[in-house]
Amino acid sequence: MKSKFDLAHLRAAFLSAAVGDALGVPVEFLPRARLQQNPVKTMLANGTHGQQAGTWSDDSAMLFCLAAALADGSGASGAMANFVAWYERGFWSARGEVFDIGISTRQVLSAVASGQKAWDAAGRRDEGSNGNGSLMRTLPLAFWLFRSESAVERYAQTAAYSSLTHAHERSCLACFFYVEMSIYLLQGLDKWAAYKAAVEACAPLCSEIERGHWVRLFSLGLQDCAEASIGSSGYVMHTLEAALWVLLRTETLSEALLLAVNLGEDTDTTACVVGGWAGILYGEEALPADWLALLARKGDIEALAADLWERCKMDKSY
Repeated sequence: MKSKFDLAHLRAAFLSAAVGDALGVPVEFLPRARLQQNPVKTMLANGTHGQQAGTWSDDSAMLFCLAAALADGSGASGAMANFVAWYERGFWSARGEVFDIGISTRQVLSAVASGQKAWDAAGRRDEGSNGNGSLMRTLPLAFWLFRSESAVERYAQTAAYSSLTHAHERSCLACFFYVEMSIYLLQGLDKWAAYKAAVEACAPLCSEIERGHWVRLFSLGLQDCAEASIGSSGYVMHTLEAALWVLLRTETLSEALLLAVNLGEDTDTTACVVGGWAGILYGEEALPADWLALLARKGDIEALAADLWERCKMDKSY
C-alpha cells in the first residue's frame, strides 16, 4: 500500500469522532421515537449526563488513550495502562471526569487495576461480552496499520488490541472491518468501493460459526435496509451496522453525525464510530465551526494527532 494520508486526515478523523461523540452524549439512551419528535440539530448541554456542550465520553477517551500508546511506542501494554489511568484518574477524559463506561470494559479494567488479572489476559471471551467497547476506540489502528501489506497481519494486530477488553471473535472482526474500511477510505476509494473492499478482506477471516451474524453486512446491501431494521444499542454489530448504514445514506459530515445521533440509544458511540469514517471522507473543513468551537480539549486532540503522525513517519516510514 502506498501512503495516501497525512496529518490532515488524522486530525479530521480524531476531531470528527470526538464531535460525533459529544453530539450524542446529552441524548444517550433516549429512544429513537423521542428523537424523531425532537431531533438533535447542534451541540447541546446537560441532558443524560449533565455535561457541558462539547463534552465527549468514554468512546473518544479510550480512542485517545490508544492513540497515545501508539504515539509513544508503548503499544498494547501502554494502551491498557492508559485505559486504567483513564478509569481511575480521568486520563484523557474530556474534563477530568469519567461519567460513562461499558459493563465489560469496567469489569476488565477493575480486574487489571486491582491485580486480579494480568493486562494481557483480562479480555472477556464469552459471547455475551460483545458490546461496542473495543470498536469505539479502534480508529487509531487504521493509521498505524495502513502500510501493512497483509490483511491477515492487520487482523491479528487489530484483534490483539480489541482483546485487551473484548476478545470474542465477533468484536475482533468488527474492529477489523472498521480498520479496513478506514484504510480503503484513506487510499482514496469512495465509500461504496471501500465497503466492498472491506467485505472482501473480512469475509475470508470470518469463521463459519460466526458467519450468520455478518450476512446482512457482507451482502453489500446494507444501505437498502429500512431505518426501522437498523439497531442502535450498545451491541457491537448494531453499532457497526448503524455507522456503516449512516455513512452510506448521507452525503455530508454533519448530516452523517446527526443521523447517527438521532437513531437513539447508544447515540454517542454510533456517532463517534461513523465520525471517524466521515472525518477521513469529508475532511476537517466539513465540521461546523460552531461545533468545533465547543469541543473539549480541541488543542490537545490536534496535538495527539500530530504526535501519532510523527510516530507513523518514524516507525512506519510514511
